[in-house]
Amino acid sequence: MPNYFKKKFFFIALAVLAIYSYGWRVTEINLGDLFRDFHLVKPLVKELTQPDLFSREKKSQTTEIEFFLKADLNKNQASAGSNEKRQLVLSQSSGQIGDRLTISGRRLKPNSEGTLFWINEIEQEFPLGKFKTDSTGKFQKDITVPPSARGNRQILKAVVSWPEGSLQASDTLRLTFDKMVETLFLALMATTFAILIAVPLSLLASRNLMTETLPGTMVYYVMRTTLNLLRSIEPLIMAILFVVWVGIGPFAGVLALGIHSIASLGKLFSEQIESIDAGPVEAITSVGAKPIQVVLFGVLPQVILPFLALSFYRWDINVRMSTIIGFVGGGGIGFLLQQWINLLKYNEAGTALLAIAMVVITLDTLSCLLYTSDAADERSSVDLGGRRII
Repeated sequence: MPNYFKKKFFFIALAVLAIYSYGWRVTEINLGDLFRDFHLVKPLVKELTQPDLFSREKKSQTTEIEFFLKADLNKNQASAGSNEKRQLVLSQSSGQIGDRLTISGRRLKPNSEGTLFWINEIEQEFPLGKFKTDSTGKFQKDITVPPSARGNRQILKAVVSWPEGSLQASDTLRLTFDKMVETLFLALMATTFAILIAVPLSLLASRNLMTETLPGTMVYYVMRTTLNLLRSIEPLIMAILFVVWVGIGPFAGVLALGIHSIASLGKLFSEQIESIDAGPVEAITSVGAKPIQVVLFGVLPQVILPFLALSFYRWDINVRMSTIIGFVGGGGIGFLLQQWINLLKYNEAGTALLAIAMVVITLDTLSCLLYTSDAADERSSVDLGGRRII
């Protein structure tokens, strides 16, 4: 007998090893890529961890100077005589693509950061780099005439900016707050509609209430199959359907999350009903109570607190799901997050992710408190002899 179990364990271990080996190959897992290509994602992660929360009003100072492509020597000499009056000075005012230039600035905002731009004759603007002024408002930087120079007359523009005033909530934070409120109510409405429909459906999907008669058994299996089918369709797919149906916006998100929540809560509620104490139900039934009275006085008092806890948890889930729903036009913070990611505005995207995390943490904390209260009430309903007090 021990040899049999040893052989059985050996074949089971061999089968498990074969399954995971095949799975490793099919999923193309390569742990080396995590370390080799980490530098590619490092700038993105850095920006995501620096959310745009607060800002100060910015003021700027702009100054420009001309540069000519393939200009004659006389023009170059003529422009040199007025250098003393200018805020920007070039080492030469004419040249060709690829020439090295030195640009100097003066009488600018001291100790401030700025950006240089090259503007060609057809008004295309290209950044050349950043600079910083010293305590006297001067700076000096070497540049190269870029390939983007077109036409004869070019403009070099220096923009110096500096914050001024007290810190205040950034425009990104305000917009994120508005969309987060929309997300909360999107999830709330979807969860509320789902609860109102899932409660009666869960009664029809409960084995202990429905399988005593043949019609009831048929209703039970039909309802269970329907709930399983609805749960098998991802909310993202439903959102795409409803976006086409009712248009882009939070209403499509409410419908998508609501349908999926009905199926999920219907299953969870029915399982709670199937685990109730049969004593109160039998006692009420024995005195001639009607089915609706059995439900109201024998079933619901035992499941009302678990129903509330599961409903609150489903709201938490719907808040997180609405982020993905927004990617396909379902409204809420997800729609805004998708736009910022597509525009490579990762600081703004980090603000949205931080807001989502804070809301989810808050809802999870409240949900835990509700579960704790539920457990305490369950314990208080049992006396020392282990009998449930109704």
